[in-house]
Order: sequence, then structure tokens, then C-alpha cells
Amino acid sequence: MFEMKLPDPGEGLLEAEIVTWLVAPGDTVEVNQIVVEVETAKSVVELPAAVAGVVGELFCAEGDVVPVGSVIMTIDDGSGSGSGAKVRYSGDSQADGAEIDAEPRDTGVMPSGDPAAESSGSGSVLVGYGTSDAPVARRARKGGVAASAPQTDQVHDSYGLEDTPGHRTEQVRRSNRVDAEPQEPPLPRPETGRTPTGAVAVTDPVGRPLAKPAVRRLARDLGIDLTTVAGTGDNGTITPTDVAQAAAGEGSGRRGPTRIPLRGVRRQMLNSMQASLQVPQASVWMDVDVTETVALIDQLKERREFAGLRISPIIVLAKAVCLAMARHPEVNSSLDLIRQEIIVNPDVNLGIAAATQRGLVVPNIKAAQEMNLLELAQALNELVAKVREGRITPADAAHGTFTITNVGVFGVEGGTPILNPNESAILLLGTFNRRPWVVGEGEDERLEIRTIAKLTLTIDHRVLDGEQASRFLSDVATILTDPGLSLLF
Repeated sequence: MFEMKLPDPGEGLLEAEIVTWLVAPGDTVEVNQIVVEVETAKSVVELPAAVAGVVGELFCAEGDVVPVGSVIMTIDDGSGSGSGAKVRYSGDSQADGAEIDAEPRDTGVMPSGDPAAESSGSGSVLVGYGTSDAPVARRARKGGVAASAPQTDQVHDSYGLEDTPGHRTEQVRRSNRVDAEPQEPPLPRPETGRTPTGAVAVTDPVGRPLAKPAVRRLARDLGIDLTTVAGTGDNGTITPTDVAQAAAGEGSGRRGPTRIPLRGVRRQMLNSMQASLQVPQASVWMDVDVTETVALIDQLKERREFAGLRISPIIVLAKAVCLAMARHPEVNSSLDLIRQEIIVNPDVNLGIAAATQRGLVVPNIKAAQEMNLLELAQALNELVAKVREGRITPADAAHGTFTITNVGVFGVEGGTPILNPNESAILLLGTFNRRPWVVGEGEDERLEIRTIAKLTLTIDHRVLDGEQASRFLSDVATILTDPGLSLLF
């Protein structure tokens, strides 16, 4: 009997939530067949079966929050009985008198005393599937019972949070129903006065409505049955807009409030913003004539090298930030309160804030300062594609050093951005507006209709002062005003 465990997603994440089971006990599965969708703090990923056989038992229900390394299902591959106890978990529910027989999971600490055990190693595990069979060590729970709850302190500490309760993992009663509801207060369902649309969703070969994992998760959070939603996407695929429209309601009668659980991306965003507001922040801003930047973007769209790429002002802004950062490396810093040091990062891991249906995510382009304009465009387009498809992983969002956020795409002129944890600056770009602008000097001074945008820079005032922030912002504005001046940087 093969025991399938929840793999380690890396980046310090110690748990994941079961989103959708794609198999049921008794089903026959093949190697690499997708059997379950799980959600980490930043993405929804699909886990494949590592062996072929017959599905035995599912040890957690949809909605359960499961610690890394826990057995989530068994597959009868003809190898006989498996070893180790199975654990059933419920992320938010609590069962009185529940018993937990926990199998040790990899804590990242090598056992001591046994050279053979120390040398056996488990190998790297990425987001997806693959776990270790090597011996592992864990701290015993007080009272002699092995602890099964994830140690979340280090995660919360990284965001500067104190006394943040970790997730409790307790036993839930097994249900062979794949669609069993999590043992927690259910989401509000549509009122009886609502009438179904009568739409029938297009299904895939296994009978599921055609929808990406993120869309299925959104529907579950909103209490929408995807089988009643007609998809408007390619080949009848259900889109986030389709789900939102279904949640808006049809039929008569007043709807009650919609409750959206603070899980996954939304919970991560909550923690990050709470930590950010503990930092003393200051902002500087200026209006910038970006007429020449617009002209440059139009030229790039005609270039053969940029064929097939979406070219936007963010690409030019990203390059301007990297060039200005070379003159002002202190802006690319973080604060180490324990050692009382300011850490000037050698690489510009440039974060791009992206709004999704499930909350704000900030993946970053690693070592952006080493890329030319074409490479930046390619990297940015790849990030956008991963965000739209819900493929952003924790590694994509880790180790950011500076963030750009663009509210101009929503028609907003400006705002005051809030720092991401462990970063010292964030730059906001507003919408491009055509308006009168004074150009020229002296006798040549005149009014012209130009394209103007507002830039706002927020800094950690413990690390940077107003002069440093102003000089950096001025250099970025200079490049956007006249991109040719970038040759001087």
C-alpha cells in the first residue's frame, strides 16, 4: 500500500489546504494522474499520483488544512500493507476527544547520532509531488504524544507579528464522500428564493466543469455550484467573471451577505499588511511628463524582437528603477532588527503587485538589474501569464527587495502604497493623463498637451530619509521623461 504524503512547498510554508479531490476510494489511477488540488499561501497546485493502482482511503476532506509530510491518501499498488499511522485533519474544526496518530514529517533538522541516518537525506521537494522516505526527527509534544501541529512561529516572525495563533490541526471523522464538506461553519448557500439558471456547464473527460483550479476555489468560497454555471471562456471554460455573475444572484428576493474565508492568498495578504503598518512609513510623489516614454513603447511594439510580447509602461518603469537603483543602492535594502543592521541587497528582486480574484500577490523578477529591456519584458509577460493561470508558487513571491504597483490600469491617478514586509521601498504608478504642461525655458516656455503620470514612493523611514527617497524618485522620473538619458546611468 503506497502512502501519498503532502509534499513540502518550500519557502518556509508548513501547511496547505485541500481544495478539490479528483478521485474517490476505489478509483483506478495511473502514474502522474492528477488526484488532488491543494492551495498554499500563494498558489493552487495539482498533485499527481506517484504510482499506479487503486485509491484506498482519503484521510482529509476538501477545506482541511494539512501539515507538510502528512499522509493524505493511500493507493493499493500491490506492494502490501504500508507502514506508519494515518492522520486525519481539519484545518478550522475541532473534534472533542479526537485522537491523533501522527507520522513524523520532515522538519528540516537532520537527526543526530546515527551517521547512516544523517547521510540518507531526503532530497529536494518542489511544489508538486514528491516526498522523502528517509528517517526524520521531530520534537515530542508535552505529555509524550508526538506533535502534529505545524510550527508556524518562524513564518509569522518573518513578518514581525507577535502572538499570532497558529493553525490547529485536529482529527476529523473519515468520510468516503469526495465532496464532503469541511468540518467548519459552512459558507452561506443561495437562498431558497433564488432560482437556478438552468445552465449546464461543459465538463472535462472526468466529469468536472471546465474551470481552472483558482476558479473552482473561488466558486467554492462563494457557494456557487459550477455545474449550474455556463462558461463563456474558450471551449466553454468557466471564467472568474462567470462565477462573479453567478454570485451576484438571479431570481427574486434579497440575498444575505457573502462570507469569504480568510485563507490562502487573502490570509497571507492580511498578515503582510498588518506587519507593514507596524513600520514608520513616509511617502514622496511627483508628476512626470511621460510623453517620450509613450513614444518609446509605441516603437518597441513595432520591433521584431518584441513580437508576441505585451509591452506596457511597467516595463520601462522597471528598467528605470533598476538603473536608478545603481546610483542609490540603499533603496534596495532591508532592516535586520536583531543585529541592528541595514542590509543592502546585491540583487534587485523586483516585485510586481498583481490583483487576482483571490487577493493580492506580489511575485518578483529575480536579479532584474542584470536584464536588458527585452529580457525584462519576457520575464514580466511570463509572470503575468502565471498569475492569470493561478500558477504562482511561493518561490515566485519569495525574497523580494523592491516592489512596483500600477493602479493606473484601473484609471486611478495616484495613491499611497504600503510597504511589503522586509522591503524598504515601494513605487506606485498612476494612470497616464493628457493635460496642459509647461515645456521649454525662458523665451521658449510654452504650454503643450502632454502625457502626465504621478509617481509615489513610500519608504521605511527607519532605513531611508527624505533626501534619499527624493533623489531616487527624481532619477526614475528623469529616465521616464527622456528615456535617452538612461545612457548616462
